[in-house]
Amino acid sequence: MKEILHIKPVFKQMIWGGNRLKSEYGYEIPGDNTGECWAISGHKNGDDEIVGGTYDGWKLSELYNKHRELFGNQKKDVFPLLVKIIDAKADLSIQVHPDDEYAAKNENGSLGKTECWYILDCDEDAKIVVGHNAKTKEELRDMICSGKWDELIKVRPIKKGDFFQIVPGTVHAIKAGTLILETQQSSDITYRLYDYGRLQNGKPRELHIEKSIDVIKCPETRAEVSRSTEMIEDAKVETLVSCEFYDVKKVDLAGSASFDTEGIYRLVSVIEGNGEINGEKIKKGDHFILPSDYGKYTITGNLSLISSFSKEA
Repeated sequence: MKEILHIKPVFKQMIWGGNRLKSEYGYEIPGDNTGECWAISGHKNGDDEIVGGTYDGWKLSELYNKHRELFGNQKKDVFPLLVKIIDAKADLSIQVHPDDEYAAKNENGSLGKTECWYILDCDEDAKIVVGHNAKTKEELRDMICSGKWDELIKVRPIKKGDFFQIVPGTVHAIKAGTLILETQQSSDITYRLYDYGRLQNGKPRELHIEKSIDVIKCPETRAEVSRSTEMIEDAKVETLVSCEFYDVKKVDLAGSASFDTEGIYRLVSVIEGNGEINGEKIKKGDHFILPSDYGKYTITGNLSLISSFSKEA
């Protein structure tokens, strides 16, 4: 029998986190500084559980390893994607991520981290950091070591519904007052450049200056995205990004629309509203996987979804 794989998220408390994951989504969070909901994850640092059905209680990594047929017999050794909701009550550190080659060599075979952000909500004057102004590695090192952060980083205003693709080597930071859905490679590797002198348990958090300088692209490499939209029955389907690692779409539906997995497993997060998928009720804050053999499905209701799939073999 074809089953939807419903996911129980893992939550992470962070120095910069808040409580919007509870107030916005009704999640039972571990505290008022909860920064991350690992909504669909098979990563060892936050391995989600399947809820209900044949695989009730299974970890996603275990299901991926033992029933690869549900995932199109994908060859990746680990479940390749990780979907998060991030609640930034305070600024995150200024940081950068490595690519697959650098991470494999320097981080015990880890994947690198390409990621993308959909702005679920933000304060009226919210901003993010994306990019830097250094033209050479020498200039980059000088600006970092001299603490010339205002000169180095590029800060830009944001609004609800904005979308950004963050490729390895991009200096970036989510800032205060922002709620984001992030789709990324399944990696937990982050290099911190600057953390505002904050203390955690009485000590500064670790910085990774040399590794950051290694991986930051000079001059910067920016990933521009070209969003496109199509109508499928009562649904507006917007392609947010399609890159070598993932395809991410946003679906806004008022009524009913039918789709097909077309042999590809899909990760789905309900970000607004409620409705049904093939007769099963779904609501804001639900996360699930449609296995690769699930085939045709119909969604009804008034809701918005973010859907993604891995493009890696």
